[in-house]
Order: sequence, then structure tokens, then C-alpha cells
Amino acid sequence: MAGSLRQRGEDTWQLRVHVGTDPISKRKRYVSKTFHGTKRQAGRALAELVAETGGFVPRQDRESTFARLLEEWLEHATPSLSPKTVVVDGGYVRTVIVPALGAVPVAKLTPVDLDRFYRHLLEVGGPKGPYSPATVKRVHGIVRRALAQGVRWGWLRHNPALDASPPRVPLRAMHPPTPDEVARLFRLAGESNPMLAVFVLVAASTGARRGELVALRWRDLDLERRTATIERGLILAGNVLIEQGTKTHQSRRVSLDEATVAALVEHRARLEKIAAACGVGMTEDPYVFTEAVDASTPWRPDSTTRAFRTLCARAGVEGVRLHDLRHYVATRLLAAGVDVRTVAGRLGHRNPATTLNVYGHFVSEADQQAAEVLGRMFGEAMGR
Repeated sequence: MAGSLRQRGEDTWQLRVHVGTDPISKRKRYVSKTFHGTKRQAGRALAELVAETGGFVPRQDRESTFARLLEEWLEHATPSLSPKTVVVDGGYVRTVIVPALGAVPVAKLTPVDLDRFYRHLLEVGGPKGPYSPATVKRVHGIVRRALAQGVRWGWLRHNPALDASPPRVPLRAMHPPTPDEVARLFRLAGESNPMLAVFVLVAASTGARRGELVALRWRDLDLERRTATIERGLILAGNVLIEQGTKTHQSRRVSLDEATVAALVEHRARLEKIAAACGVGMTEDPYVFTEAVDASTPWRPDSTTRAFRTLCARAGVEGVRLHDLRHYVATRLLAAGVDVRTVAGRLGHRNPATTLNVYGHFVSEADQQAAEVLGRMFGEAMGR
């Protein structure tokens, strides 16, 4: 870091320290200070100024508002975000964060400002009323990431979001369906919508996410080896259907049971029969779940959720969401004593710790069952 002295008068000096380049204007940035004293004293004062600045001075120009940083950050981050995240986070930036904090200079934003903002969202919210703790926590995540980039760009020295207190998000009560309820949904769907019945069966046997299921193509299934390869998902960004990698950006292969394979074989034959009756062939790379006669387009995620919700209402299965079929797979496997690493791999969790965080209490139940099994074995060995 460079510093310089310039004499302005008899015992008057200008101290100047170079602190880098402005990321927006590309101009060099300096900290200047006037000092009165001898040249030796001015030299010591310059050394102290260098130490004080640490090579940093916050942006103080008219463009250094939080709104400008958010705009710059979102443009910078977009290539590394999913299209859906760009739409959702961009919406929060424009409609929630900027109206409240956009005019504040970034270098003057404090943890107190952020905590007051979060409290306002929780108590007042927007046009539809107060925001949930989960929504406020997501807004906090956007604020934190934008300010972290601002620190890297030299807009401010410290990220105030690290010292803020976003609300705690209570764990959502988990209500996975019972095996009897899943069987009821499968049978009822089979009477009026066989494809939905197969969807329910595949969801309840693989634990795949909704977007991963509707993205399945027949080339992803090896019915002879009884496996399914899950390597992509479908999302809605606005009203546009976009195909992308899985949530963890990793593909996985899961085994299929005999009943699921049999249902898929029957489902494929049914699709081919419908296509032939309409005088067309299956497209070259057909989807497994589709409304198109030639299987060229997938089910939409939102339509799939609505169909499942309607099915649950007809079956009298209350409080069960489509995502709960994924919880059903996890909890049943853990309760049966399947090790956490295997369950994590089936669900597509990058780290088994994620599985433990979400389903830890079910692991405890399985451990209690294991203790009882060991107790019985010991008792038999002791001749009891």
C-alpha cells in the first residue's frame, strides 16, 4: 500500500494513501488528510494513517447506495444461480428490500437497520400482510450475500448482516402418509388416471423430488437392471419451464423394486398404444410422465401438484403434500434400520448430515429398535 507526503505550507502537509481501485468507475481511490508539524512528525502520521485504513476506505459517492449494490450483485451472481432463484430473489430485491433500504449508503448500513427491517416484515409485511419467518430468513440470505460481495468489492469493510438477528424458522411438522394411505392413493388414481398412479408409485419408491420425477425420460430407466438415473430436474421460472441439473448438481442412480418396474412396463405399453391409436409414434427421446400423445413434453410441476392435491381430497387423505411422499420414503427406510448414508444417497442429499438434520428423530426410533433387537439376541444367548 503506497503513501505520500506533500508539503502545503511551512509545517503543513498533505498525507495521501492509495487504497485500491473503485470497482465501478475504475479510478484509483485515496485517503487524504492534512497534518501540521515537522516533516518527521508528518512521516509518522502517514505511517499511522496507512495502518488505520488497512488499505480500505468505503465508497462515499452518490452511487454507493444499497440499491446500487443489490443491482450490481444480482447481475454478477445471475450466471451461478438457477433461473428460478434469479426470478424469486430478484423479486424480493425489487419489491421488498429496495423500497425499504435501497436509499441507504452501503457503508452506513448497520445491524440495527437490518433488524428493524426484519421486524417490520414480520409485523407488517407487504400488501398481503406479515411475512413468515421463513420468508424473512430468505430475504436475510439475499441481503447477506449481496453485502458479502460488497465487502469483496470494497464497498464496505464489514458485512453488517453477519451481526443481524434474522428470525428463527420453526421446524415444519412432518406428516408423511402411512403405507395404507399411499396404497389408497395408488388404487384410487389407477381407476381414473393410471399415469398419476404410476407417478405416485415411483415417487413413493424412489424418494425423488417433484422436478426430478417430471423430468424423467425413458432413457433414464433401465428396467432390465431395475434402476433409474436421476440427473436433471424441471422448474418453473415465472411461467417458463426450464430443465436444469438436480438440486445438488449431482446425478444419482437408484434401484427399483419389482412392483414399480412392472407398473412402468405397463405404463410404457399404454403410452405406445395411445400414440399408435392417434397415428403417431413416440418421440425420439420421450418423457415418462407426459400429456402429449407422442410423449414429447413433460408434465408441469405445478399441474402435477394440483393433480396430487385433488387425488388426496378424493381419497380423504388430509394434510399430505406431494413432497411428503419424499418424507415417506426417508422415514420408512430409517425406521426399517437402513443406514443413513444409503438413505441420503437415495434422496439425493449431498451429505448424510443433511438427512440427519431433517430426519434425526426417526434415526432415534430406529436406534431404539436396534437396541431391542440386540437385547433379544443377548437374552437368547443367555438362555432366557
